[in-house]
Amino acid sequence: MTMNTTQTLTRPERQIAIGGPRPRPDSSAGDAVLAHLRTQAQAMTSLEPRVRADEFDSVHQMRVATRRLRAALRTFALVIPDTDSQHLAGELQWLGRLLGQARDGEVLAGHLRDSLHTVAPELLIGPVQARVQGHYAPRRAAAHDELLAALDSPRYARLLAELDRVAAGPPRGPQAAAPARDILPPAVRRVYRQAKRRMRRARRMPAGPGRDIALHRARKSARRARYAAEAATPAVGPQARRFARQMKKVQSALGDHQDAVLARHEARVLGIGAHLADENAFTYGLLY
Repeated sequence: MTMNTTQTLTRPERQIAIGGPRPRPDSSAGDAVLAHLRTQAQAMTSLEPRVRADEFDSVHQMRVATRRLRAALRTFALVIPDTDSQHLAGELQWLGRLLGQARDGEVLAGHLRDSLHTVAPELLIGPVQARVQGHYAPRRAAAHDELLAALDSPRYARLLAELDRVAAGPPRGPQAAAPARDILPPAVRRVYRQAKRRMRRARRMPAGPGRDIALHRARKSARRARYAAEAATPAVGPQARRFARQMKKVQSALGDHQDAVLARHEARVLGIGAHLADENAFTYGLLY
């Protein structure tokens, strides 16, 4: 990849060798968490050229890496204290938000196109496919341009430098030197308990926007529990791996629900636009 002038001037040399040996069952909590951070940092930066080239699924994968990094920093605060990681977590959230804006256009457009495939041809009234394409194409292009500008910015260069510093260690939390198999599982269980509370609260609510918001919050907690378990797996073993798979199923089910909530809103917006353009809005009602 040829770097432009802005990248060359603002991006410092990476200070650490990303990667390293995988944690073992007898690893310390600090070694296990740092190894996970380095792995996800490597994933994030290796995906950057693909994101710049707008390759399929690259934005999603880079977003996942930023979320895994944030989840580890938040979950294992007794290993890497907030004083060392709080600012970095905020910057990862900034990057993840930009990746999310680029990704959401892909997901919603795809969701609506897939839904249209299930509609009988005689019920596709008006230029429905063209309106969906015309609605999302400029939004997606603008989000991608904003993301590229961020990747070329000094702020992103500073994020990479700070990520290198934190991942290089040493971890200074009070539990960093303790065995990973003793420290990481309780941290994962704390996140899981939060997910259970949020899910219980959502299930008790009546159907409607309030419940949708509550389910989305439960999904975030389930995702964080999954990522925390994945971070613990190399040191903890099969039990953490099985738990992560179960949390992925929960996250996926709640994610499908959230996608449907957002797509329903978008179908209404598209229907209003079609009506104002003197088109028949019948099909958008079916999508809703």
